[in-house]
Amino acid sequence: MSWTTVRVRPSADREAALAALFAAGALGVHEDGDALVTQVDASVDLEALTAAVRAADPGAAVETARLPDVDWTEAWKRGVRAHTVGALTVAPPWLAGAADPARTIVIEPEMAFGTGEHATTRGVLGLLQQVLRPGDRVADLGAGSAVLSIAAAKLGASRVAAIELDPDAIGNAEANVAANGVGGPVRVIQGDAALLLPLVAPVDLVLANILSSVIRELLPAIAAALAPGGRAIFSGIMTSERDEMRAALAGAGWRVTAEYEEEAWWSAAAVRA
Repeated sequence: MSWTTVRVRPSADREAALAALFAAGALGVHEDGDALVTQVDASVDLEALTAAVRAADPGAAVETARLPDVDWTEAWKRGVRAHTVGALTVAPPWLAGAADPARTIVIEPEMAFGTGEHATTRGVLGLLQQVLRPGDRVADLGAGSAVLSIAAAKLGASRVAAIELDPDAIGNAEANVAANGVGGPVRVIQGDAALLLPLVAPVDLVLANILSSVIRELLPAIAAALAPGGRAIFSGIMTSERDEMRAALAGAGWRVTAEYEEEAWWSAAAVRA
């Protein structure tokens, strides 16, 4: 769709010029200094709009400039990158190409969290490669796009429960699981992690890339769901919360075994002390 920028510098009656812009088809107007600026599509008659503004405010100066045509879908795609952490790469479908499917997690970027763009996702991916053992049973809390569940399956997990509360994320998670060919071991489940953890227990590894406050609330349920020798990876924690979270984990009977820090975010692997 073609768009044109309209810039109006009112003279005597600013409010009348503004009203004339809306009446002529502007959907939104913002102020840029003393100018009123809007963008209109090709359905708006620019000559009629200019005449309407000048009729309302005869001294107004009206300038129009056609915006270059842009394929916004392609422009958006150019902003999405592939991210490699250790042996794993997270990539959108159009960048997956000839990558090794065994080590590539293909994620369709939608509303669900988890495209590899965030440091917390990368933190879990890095720690996951250190602590997951082939055959592990995994629970992924706040699974979002299911990126971590898919990673666990590709690293050798035998069963993964991708638990997500947000109903809007479920479709994206299920589509990503199918696209990566891990529909056997990975099951997407909608619901509250505190209620569902006992139903999927026992598990060998819990992934919790969620708010630190929620992690604290879930620590008893996570501990109860773990099989003997079970482990957990916690993320979504700011580096400024690191010491406080380590103390909370220690107080709840956990021992941190590995850490990952990137940007303002801290992730940790832990076992029951």
